[in-house]
Amino acid sequence: MRRLAGLLVVPLLLLSTAACGSDDKGSDSASMKNGLPAITAGQKFGEKPTLAKGEGDPPKELKVEVVSEGKGPVTKKGDALQVNYLGQSWDSTKPFDNSFDRGQPFDVTLGAGQVIKGWDQGLEGQKVGSRVEIGIPPELGYGAQGQGDIKPNATLVFVVDILKAVTIPKSASGTPVAQDDKNLPKVGTNTDGKAPTVTVPKTDPPTKLVSNYIIESSGETVKATDTVVASYVATLWKDGKVFDSTYTAGKPANFPLPQLTLKGLKDGLVGKKVGSRVLIVAPPSEAFGDEEKQGIPKNSTLVFAVDILTKM
Repeated sequence: MRRLAGLLVVPLLLLSTAACGSDDKGSDSASMKNGLPAITAGQKFGEKPTLAKGEGDPPKELKVEVVSEGKGPVTKKGDALQVNYLGQSWDSTKPFDNSFDRGQPFDVTLGAGQVIKGWDQGLEGQKVGSRVEIGIPPELGYGAQGQGDIKPNATLVFVVDILKAVTIPKSASGTPVAQDDKNLPKVGTNTDGKAPTVTVPKTDPPTKLVSNYIIESSGETVKATDTVVASYVATLWKDGKVFDSTYTAGKPANFPLPQLTLKGLKDGLVGKKVGSRVLIVAPPSEAFGDEEKQGIPKNSTLVFAVDILTKM
């Protein structure tokens, strides 16, 4: 089964490969504070920080320091978080990545393995509205292989502003909608968090994009600028074969819609209500056209049953 990772422009942080935080504060200096590199400029929540270069030996365990504590709810495993961040190697004065310059917060589902382990562990149990600094040893970062500008066995330091946390429901919920068109796939209406069935008819596929409610919720309308958290089953029209499923992976997917390059999937989600289950049928012109992609044959019509669990 092939994942649809190629549909997204993937930030460096997502290209990932349990430890406990340390209570050792370390010694302070002009460039160090509580055992981590000091923030020398942009110290307030929301400001782009500047980090000093680390001094001495880096921490051997995950180290989390709350720079400023927010007043929001405490984050927990399974929450969808929206954050701003800056990342820098311990022995460097130059960041390797940050979201502040992009002007676009980063969305991640906590504990879903979408990011390096140091993030999943370091951000859990923090209050929304907090700024935290995290020192991440190699085994909880990119390890011996490194990644891009990050050297092998690098200790990483991140400053992270936690902007938002949303609890993700296990399934769509709302009112089932009649599925009367015999020429379209039939989708199950179970709401137990398990994969819905998708039955593709033995007919010619539609030539235009289809986006129909299977279960209609009363949530907010999805906009083209949103990031949605979704569970889905994706099949080929030709033989009904499932080529991707978040249920098999055991975790929902984050779709930043401005970065979603599969046009039919993006257009099929925009305008629909959060909390709903939607049938999307994308003809080749709205999918991958005459190109073979990740084992999906060229000129394939794709069928998606998508639960729009929440949006950021």
